[in-house]
Amino acid sequence: MKTTPSLIRRAIVGAAGALLLAQAPAALAQEVKERNLKFAFSLAKDHPLGQGAQKFADLVAQKSGGKIKVSIYANAVLGGDPQNLSAVRGGTLDFTSMATGLLAGVDKQFMVFDFPFLFNNAQEAYAVSDGPVGTQLLDGLSRFGLVGLGIWDLGFRNMTNSKRPIARAEDLQGLKLRVIAAPIYIDMFNTLGANPVPMTFGEVYGALESKAIDGQDNPVGVIESAKFAEVQKYLSLTRHIYTGMPLLMSKKTWDGMSAAERRIITEAADEAKAEERRISQRKEAQAIDGLKNTMQVNEVSPAEVARLRQKVQPVVDKFSKEVGDPLMQQVNAELARLRAAK
Repeated sequence: MKTTPSLIRRAIVGAAGALLLAQAPAALAQEVKERNLKFAFSLAKDHPLGQGAQKFADLVAQKSGGKIKVSIYANAVLGGDPQNLSAVRGGTLDFTSMATGLLAGVDKQFMVFDFPFLFNNAQEAYAVSDGPVGTQLLDGLSRFGLVGLGIWDLGFRNMTNSKRPIARAEDLQGLKLRVIAAPIYIDMFNTLGANPVPMTFGEVYGALESKAIDGQDNPVGVIESAKFAEVQKYLSLTRHIYTGMPLLMSKKTWDGMSAAERRIITEAADEAKAEERRISQRKEAQAIDGLKNTMQVNEVSPAEVARLRQKVQPVVDKFSKEVGDPLMQQVNAELARLRAAK
């Protein structure tokens, strides 16, 4: 049977796993080798994801008795997301994290997380990410040379630009907006009348500064940590797409590990995910308040959000066919269950 992180996680749940480790430190020490692993991503080290990555590194060191060290490479210093993804798949990089929209280039089913206005709040996104849908998709990454260790939180995306506030759908007309290089993002902004420009994250600040593009969309934590307020005047809280950030590990690294080492990695990933989400939630409210000091910030009325949702419905319908009816039915059933339980 194929060994996946979710199977390992289930196998060690409860006191039995903890007791086993506590009672057999010598045996565990023999199973854990000295390792120097690399974790690279495009966001800033002080962003919640960067803080989560550091928490993960600290937990791995703690749980391995200092034998396994994870070095953090933030701000795309080892390359942009496409380069990091290729390196992890090839085994020259051990960990990375990137938006589900980018991972859809490997497995198009991950597009489901990027459907406009799919989730009403972060709690719904977490529940779907941690439940059968997320587990099934993460486990399926093994055939692409990847091990999925959970879906971290980037948050709901909002729009910034240098031209005008976006209060209505019409305000998007003609704006050149950087988008993730994923078909659903390109189609969504085209449908809304903007001119989408696919671009890696590391290029965005320079393109905004030079006026090669008018704006971009990202969660407020990213907007703040990337210092986009220096080159953007307007922030519109559209909350149009929720973005999860899968933590990805090289299957080559994973396959070379003992059961004890894999246990350390999966436990640390689960604990770091919970901490990263807490930081992300707290940071979002703080970031909005902070950005009001340097940007013109506007909310979008519920009526206008409903108009935006209606306008992008054809995009949702199109990509629902691509991810497949079984997955869409599973996601919709899970969301219906969560909403009925309130």
